Amino acid sequence: MRVKALPLEQLRQRTSEKWREYPEDVLPLFVAETDFPLAPAVARALEHAVRLGDTGYIASRTPLPQAYAAFAQRRFGWTPDAARMRSTADVSMGIVELLRRVIAPGERVIVNPPVYPPFYELVEEAGGVVERVPLRDTGGAWELDLDGIAAALASGARAVLLCNPHNPTGTVHSAEALDALARLAREHGATVVSDEIHAPLVQRRVPFTPFLASGDAAAEVGFAVVSASKAFNLAGLKCALMVAGSAEHAALLRALPVEVEWRTGQFGLLAAIAAFAPESDEWLDGLLLTLDENRRLLGSLLAEHLPEARYRMPDAGYLAWIDLAGLGWGDNPARRILREAKVALHFGPAFGAEGRGHVRFNFGTSPEIITEAVERIARIRG
Repeated sequence: MRVKALPLEQLRQRTSEKWREYPEDVLPLFVAETDFPLAPAVARALEHAVRLGDTGYIASRTPLPQAYAAFAQRRFGWTPDAARMRSTADVSMGIVELLRRVIAPGERVIVNPPVYPPFYELVEEAGGVVERVPLRDTGGAWELDLDGIAAALASGARAVLLCNPHNPTGTVHSAEALDALARLAREHGATVVSDEIHAPLVQRRVPFTPFLASGDAAAEVGFAVVSASKAFNLAGLKCALMVAGSAEHAALLRALPVEVEWRTGQFGLLAAIAAFAPESDEWLDGLLLTLDENRRLLGSLLAEHLPEARYRMPDAGYLAWIDLAGLGWGDNPARRILREAKVALHFGPAFGAEGRGHVRFNFGTSPEIITEAVERIARIRG
């Protein structure tokens, strides 16, 4: 059963970033929040906690690792070791904490632009220097530039910060590419930290391989950082898991200061356990059906109203990467779209130089809002 977005008048009562950054005449489709109601099991867990006043610190032992391991087995056919996990506030914090422990200050970390803008800042926060190895555009898809990554590792880069699935393109990296990346990292004594926050949102007919499940080399060189926050719209509750692939890396997780784990939000923890439980699978399947229809609707609307736009349907997530260079609206077309169409999209250049002429469009909303947004944008073409 499909998950239906809340009506606009109800959404405007929300106080999160998506609904407070811009005036009410703007349709906000920029930040990665969705417009759907909470999964029922998540809502029940939070309501129960409020009734109990269960709002203290997280416990030293929780069922979250076991819940995620079972979820990964059901959804991805992968059973990570629950003993090799540790929670923290969010994926970004997990990335920083891991990078700090696998690189020395000033060492280079590879990223694959166009990529989630905070990656650049997270590498710097961890003391590293960004090494850009852009995705390869084959004309029909994006893929990792393994030759470019190999060259960067050979010249001294010490880590790879991977986005799997990739934000903003929605690319799901193949098992073969991930295994090849892991082998390169092992050859050069480097570490891979894989941000897999969008993994629960891979479309069901698309094969998804968690990085740590791609082969023996990945388990040796890698960490994953995972969360229920994107799929279940829980970002404000603050909970993510760092997952180690080897006993050596698990020891590194155990050695992290206790405060890293205590930054996990109690509500985030309870919500994530409920999200990863089997009773939430039906809701997640319904969400994927809705997002599948929305990504196809967006393609049809762009073809009809903005034929100059270049759009490839993402295989994961609810974020569309759209090339609007053909409209001649400059390097950052989202600025004109915001000013003249009153539609807020994410600025393409924020994702790296490869984002010039692009926008990121959040279609995790209703068909009506998607349609209105594209029609507003189309009206400013003349």
